Amino acid sequence: MTVPDCPEFLHITRPHEVTPDLRRQLADCWAAVINAGGAVIAPGIPLPPVSVRDVGPAAERLTDGLDPERSRLLVATVDGTLAGWLVIRRDPHPLIAHCGVVNHVQTHPHFRRRGIGTALMARVREIAAEDMKLEQLQLSAREGLGLEHFYRSLGWTEVGRWPGALRVAPGDDRDDILMCLSL
Repeated sequence: MTVPDCPEFLHITRPHEVTPDLRRQLADCWAAVINAGGAVIAPGIPLPPVSVRDVGPAAERLTDGLDPERSRLLVATVDGTLAGWLVIRRDPHPLIAHCGVVNHVQTHPHFRRRGIGTALMARVREIAAEDMKLEQLQLSAREGLGLEHFYRSLGWTEVGRWPGALRVAPGDDRDDILMCLSL
């Protein structure tokens, strides 16, 4: 394994904090990850191959929805270049407000196998516990990519599966693996 890069983090809580350059880098990363086989295809984004133009509107919706109480963006940069990012969300409903959901976890393909994903997941754990006062994190991962092994190595527990819930292509249905982490 390569010695991990030491990323710097941007913890963004409001739409105006996202610069036009960062918006462009988010869309570029998202397109590159999808085209490399990543499992971060959001509503409105076509199946691969995709362009920055295809993912741009979804990235805009995501950044426009940032709110310190409900949705935050965590960005990892190396030497000023976006290396990876994720979103942490909280539903304000009182029955589940103590739990957060981690979405869109991605490392730019140029930065893979350098510890960026591990660093992002460690930092989001701190933000969730210390800043957001959450007690549990949840995420879902697509079967067939080995993601469940990565998350397990970081202390996450598989709590269930939705068999065949994700249709990657005709005849290629995958389980949606549900995972949680107590903080």
